[in-house]
Amino acid sequence: MKHSENKPRLLITMRSELPEAFFGSREWARLNAIADIIPGFPHTDFDTAEGAEALAEADILLAAWGTPSLTRERLSRAPRLKMLAYAASSVRMVAPAEFWETSDILVTTAASAMAVPVAEFTYAAIIMCGKDVFRLRDEHRAERGTGVFGSRRGRSLPHLGNHARKVGIVGASRIGRLVMEMLARSKFEIAVYDPFLSAEEAASLGARKTELDELLACSDVVSLHAPILPETRHMIGARELALMADHAIFINTARGWLVDHEALLAEALSGRLRILIDTPEPEPLPTDSPFYDLPNVVLTPHIAGALGNELRALSDLAITEIERFVARLAPLHPVYKQDMERMA
Repeated sequence: MKHSENKPRLLITMRSELPEAFFGSREWARLNAIADIIPGFPHTDFDTAEGAEALAEADILLAAWGTPSLTRERLSRAPRLKMLAYAASSVRMVAPAEFWETSDILVTTAASAMAVPVAEFTYAAIIMCGKDVFRLRDEHRAERGTGVFGSRRGRSLPHLGNHARKVGIVGASRIGRLVMEMLARSKFEIAVYDPFLSAEEAASLGARKTELDELLACSDVVSLHAPILPETRHMIGARELALMADHAIFINTARGWLVDHEALLAEALSGRLRILIDTPEPEPLPTDSPFYDLPNVVLTPHIAGALGNELRALSDLAITEIERFVARLAPLHPVYKQDMERMA
């Protein structure tokens, strides 16, 4: 196919169902204005003849879930590649350690756009779990109007409701900070645990810096937002969960990596805690897992991140980064080798 000598060649690589969700007429118009799109998209296999040819032509990769890992061998077949615009969050799968030996490839991420729906979901979960909405919904469905109705059901239960609640945020990540901003506007009392956060930074976010044990013991709600690091593996185990008060709420929209799920299941079976899990371990859970059926557990299928029209926010940011690259402007959200080393 004939292409412009003045435009970079753009290769779209992601799972086959994603382009329809990522790109509408506006997004296609923006891409066509700045690049020649290599046909046959989305490309998901760089080791076929067609995929190898497309990769060899690419100046820019617009990538997302399903993009093949850019190994050293594949990069050797991409001599023109100058930019990887990742329309999702973590680039670790597509850009492994050997990728970073090629230092002249710009990498950008849509992690900041992905953080918004996760933070919104978490904030909504805090509110809904505070009123035990999902359990009361199930009871009401089963009773079909024959039981105690309306506010009388929870009026005498002091552990229900959201007035002056203490919320503990584990990890002042991008998402954790957004959640704290939302909570601060709603007059929650916020505690935060993050060994890399100063007390002054915590105060600027409307929170009080604490150690993890204190946070777990004093919080009505605990929400996890820590990164995947060797030292965060099962940072929440039986000892930590035992510190939480009866009827407290435990929310994980981060990663199952952070939690000892055998210990969490023991607490769930006791009925002592109210639990919302969006990211279990393993993922998905086995079909016979008790987590599916316990009345004090809300189990969602990893939906806190971008869904439906929220994907357009990711593609919008990725396209903006490409536009800036073509215009020789600095990227908004670059990823560097040292960033990956901190998350290794």
